Amino acid sequence: MAEAADPLDDASVHDRESFLAFVRNLVADRETAVEAERQNPTDPRVLGLVPDAGGWYNFTIESYLEAALRWAEDSDMGESQGLPPGPSWRVFAAFLLCGKIYE
Repeated sequence: MAEAADPLDDASVHDRESFLAFVRNLVADRETAVEAERQNPTDPRVLGLVPDAGGWYNFTIESYLEAALRWAEDSDMGESQGLPPGPSWRVFAAFLLCGKIYE
């Protein structure tokens, strides 16, 4: 039985439509995390640097964008991690995904 594709796999992004689908999935992922936190809250300021219930490390738009920017600067916009040089739908999807997980 084939495993279901990860809806947040930036490698699957190759054109405008797949990018927009990726962003929709990222929004749904965040909404699910917010709902899970409402049901079982954690306080990362007390617990230390921990992700919320959905694996999000950056809870505000400011911290999300700052993390995405740090990833872009640290990885030369993903080139040091094997992403193609130059702008592409996939690179931009990776930028958005890293806002979720980059510390």
